[in-house]
Amino acid sequence: MKQQLPTIRRTAVFVVACAATVVYLFPLYWLFVTSIKPMNELFAYPPNYIPVSPTLEAYAANFVHNTEIFHYIGNSVIIASGTALLTLLLATPTAYGLARLPIRGVGLVLILMLAVQMLPNIMLAMPLFVMFSKFELVNSYLALIIANTTHSLPFAVLVLRPYFLGVPSGVEEAALIDGCNKFNAFFKIVMPLVVPGMVTIGAISFLWGWGDFIFALTLTTNEAVRPLTMGLAKFTGEFGTQWNYLMAVAAIAAVPIILIFTFLQKYIVSGLASGSMKD
Repeated sequence: MKQQLPTIRRTAVFVVACAATVVYLFPLYWLFVTSIKPMNELFAYPPNYIPVSPTLEAYAANFVHNTEIFHYIGNSVIIASGTALLTLLLATPTAYGLARLPIRGVGLVLILMLAVQMLPNIMLAMPLFVMFSKFELVNSYLALIIANTTHSLPFAVLVLRPYFLGVPSGVEEAALIDGCNKFNAFFKIVMPLVVPGMVTIGAISFLWGWGDFIFALTLTTNEAVRPLTMGLAKFTGEFGTQWNYLMAVAAIAAVPIILIFTFLQKYIVSGLASGSMKD
């Protein structure tokens, strides 16, 4: 009887895990199914969980006959990539300084960063709009990249700092003894040891920039620089929503997210776990 309990427990955990996975993935399934439904099936009652007459009309209309959506995708790639690069550029030396330099009040700085991280984007959008208006940066990629970086930077520093704390100080001291200066020791010795954390931050910052809507809505009025999230809003009009078209574009928009987590899952999971446990 005692030997059966672990088996029963494992089976129960497996069943619960499968059920949770189905619940989690169902919205993605419904998104794809809606994108291949013809218009007469979109509002069928009861709903068709499997399309009766599937069609790729929505994909052809948005990606073959009308290629305007590719412009929005290109803008999102620029904004998301810029956000990831700028976040890494600022967060890496900041986290290293907070981990290595004898700075007073490090705990207070970390608490302030955590507090800033908790602020919703809508609270930052208006002050950023006023500031960017004075510098004539509204309707520019740079404004959106900086705005998204303000949201991702505190999180990046909080995750990267424990990585630098986990690198033994003796490694840097040995490099300095061998002739490296502080700059070379940082780039050639320390940074390669925190690559998993940097990959984690880069991926998450990219996804934040890719999925941003609030900053794009507030800081842009020109379609030339608006990202894909604003392009999706065009399918929602005063007289209704083109659900199949909306879901078709949303399905394509989800592809980079799926690919990033598929190929970088090992780094992201280990990076978040390691970064949260070291101190």
